[in-house]
Amino acid sequence: MVLWVFGYGSLIWKAGFRYDERLIGFIQDYRRVFYQGSTDHRGTPDFPGRTVTLERVPGDVCWGVAYRVSGEEDEKIALSYLEVREKQYDVKSYLDFFTDPSSTSPSVSGVLVYIASPDKMINVNYLGPASLEEIAKQIIHAEGPSGPNRDYLFHLEEALNELGGSCS
Repeated sequence: MVLWVFGYGSLIWKAGFRYDERLIGFIQDYRRVFYQGSTDHRGTPDFPGRTVTLERVPGDVCWGVAYRVSGEEDEKIALSYLEVREKQYDVKSYLDFFTDPSSTSPSVSGVLVYIASPDKMINVNYLGPASLEEIAKQIIHAEGPSGPNRDYLFHLEEALNELGGSCS
């Protein structure tokens, strides 16, 4: 059995679990947005930070990395770790992952993706859209147990630049 996990935020630069392979690529029909509140890593309940989640947008792509985890024990460890780390992301989807923009066939099918839903009844930390100025102000001032929210933004920028300039 093999587990594939897609990282589009901090999982790009900090997997936190053992993996056998890391592929650069994208998922289709989603875009990365700073709509999820972070009250446990990059902010507090009184002043949440903002982290990325995915918004479904037909025709868009979201670049990131897919990690292959094989071996029953490594899979259990990875999933246990991710369930804690990604606990504010309430939806788990299994999507197609592509490495070649010109290909119509995915490189991997069934990649696990953690998504924070916009349903505030289920996801109390969902912040949703805001103006660029409001999002920037929140990111600049928020800080949590994992550090300043701005560090998350800068790490994400650096990680995406390392993946390639065409990543959005």
